[in-house]
Amino acid sequence: MGSVLAASSPSPSPAAAASGPGLVSVPPGFTMPPVSPALTPSSAPSGQQGEPEPTLPNPGAFEECHRKCKEVYPMQMEGVRLTVNKGLSNHFQVNHTVMLSTLGDSSYRFGATYVGSKQTGPAESFPVMVGDMDNNGSLNAQIIHQVSDRVRSKLAFQTQQQKFVNWQGDAEFRGNDFTATVTLGNPDVLVGSGIIVAHYLQSVTPSLALGGELVYHRRPGEEGTVMSLAGRYTGSNFIATVTLGGAGAHATYYHKANEQLQLGVEFEASTRMQETSMSLGYQLDVPKANLLFKGSVDSNWVVGATLEKKLVPLPLSLALGAFLNHRKNKFQCGFGITIG
Repeated sequence: MGSVLAASSPSPSPAAAASGPGLVSVPPGFTMPPVSPALTPSSAPSGQQGEPEPTLPNPGAFEECHRKCKEVYPMQMEGVRLTVNKGLSNHFQVNHTVMLSTLGDSSYRFGATYVGSKQTGPAESFPVMVGDMDNNGSLNAQIIHQVSDRVRSKLAFQTQQQKFVNWQGDAEFRGNDFTATVTLGNPDVLVGSGIIVAHYLQSVTPSLALGGELVYHRRPGEEGTVMSLAGRYTGSNFIATVTLGGAGAHATYYHKANEQLQLGVEFEASTRMQETSMSLGYQLDVPKANLLFKGSVDSNWVVGATLEKKLVPLPLSLALGAFLNHRKNKFQCGFGITIG
């Protein structure tokens, strides 16, 4: 739900990945810094009258409601991937990625990231420009800028060789206790097509946030609107999120058992495909060994796992992943090396 580029593209594009085709992943700096929890009425000093009530925290972006749970799941790997990162300055970095695949075509991608000098938080600087181009000339790029203290904008586009495929622009306004976002994707005035997505997320209590999503799409011979409602409850060590709409239902539950173990449960039901699925994922972090292990299993009997190892003090990371589909009797594995 809410994938603007996928809904408006003339032909479905592959899922975005760090080293695969599609739009590049959002770089560090786009996520707002964590907001300190608001004081509860019981924590106010006794005997003082006339003090203003404590304000509610900002709930964050609507698209980030399910992100915490999804980060627990392993990312599918196939073939061999070599990535070399090189920082040219405090603001500019480039990377080279070589992919060797047995299922698809092998490719090379060159990427660059620029981070401006306008600092808005401990780990946030703007503007941010990130993009990559493959050996066929296909380009993916994003430009993110903090226009003011409360307004943030993003422009993203994707080309296949010399042809524009997708582009979208969105503006995000963050109030004290709410976030509103408007996204415009693939507008074409001559053809009369495009898609508009509006998001709104409001903090009701320090733990509960409610919101909604409205998607309007239009193309020759087709026009429609899809609406979804969402609710998220944040506890001391868990996050429960539910999204209900005309396209189906999506529910996730994230639980942090301890500093090393994190769990996630995801349920999806699609009204268009008439299918439901459920999956369980976990992440195990062993900081003393510089190991990060992720695993998952779903109701379609697909089992997957990834293992990441940092070879400290060398600037080198190794990644190994494998996925097995028991129903289709298919096995897929991958190996990756990251330098820098």
